[in-house]
Amino acid sequence: MSAALSRLRAFLAAWPRVALVEVREAKGSTPREAGAWMLVSPGAIFGTIGGGQLEFMAIDRARDMIAAGAPAADILDVPLGPQIGQCCGGRMLVDVALAGEARRAAMLRRIEDEAASRPSVFIFGGGHVGHALAAALALLPLAVTIVETRADQIGDLPEGVEVRLTAVPEEVVRDAPPGSAFLVLTHDHALDFLIVAEALRRADAAYVGMIGSRTKRATFASWYLKEAGGGEGELSRLVCPIGGAEVKDKRPAVIAAMAAAEVMRGLSAS
Repeated sequence: MSAALSRLRAFLAAWPRVALVEVREAKGSTPREAGAWMLVSPGAIFGTIGGGQLEFMAIDRARDMIAAGAPAADILDVPLGPQIGQCCGGRMLVDVALAGEARRAAMLRRIEDEAASRPSVFIFGGGHVGHALAAALALLPLAVTIVETRADQIGDLPEGVEVRLTAVPEEVVRDAPPGSAFLVLTHDHALDFLIVAEALRRADAAYVGMIGSRTKRATFASWYLKEAGGGEGELSRLVCPIGGAEVKDKRPAVIAAMAAAEVMRGLSAS
């Protein structure tokens, strides 16, 4: 079960009366797109339609409907301008409806479907940066897996992050779904090179990144071109060092934040 599905089940179990708020239409500049949704209960919310005054209006309307037990759905047609204190400039149509058993079941199926279609990200190496990456990426709509050769390096991981223990991590690259992202940061440079070489052979990889320095990249490039049979075109897709060179801070959490942005950019472009 995905972390999102687990949280939704817990929310629905805690609140027997909820309303579904969903963006039907979004025109111009808006905080969220059509299809964005949230659930509202008398004392809590699950998800968001973008925040701001529009969301407050939708929450108030949903709670009024819950309190009244209103059977009918409602539609909010809201221009996002100065009159509501939200200056996006677009316009949104938002559906608000009580969520009975059928809608609850539909939302659970929706979360399951969304989880099944999430892009896959594989982190090779469970050290300090690997754990920081897992923590950063677990917050995003991704299927995150840490791949390690050493069981004692796994430790505590965020909810929803999967673990693959294997003596041959490059096989995980070969078996990964199309469009996957690969972040390579093991304890062994030679192992890094083998995994990265395998990832670069996948033309469908959305992102291939390796921790290190410009010197490490140069060493890998020489080996990859001369001994591994790789080409310049494949090599040009390698991001090394991960996280970019603009920020000099090498703390694991900072590297992870910068690399997570790179991964999302790669996935959105693929």
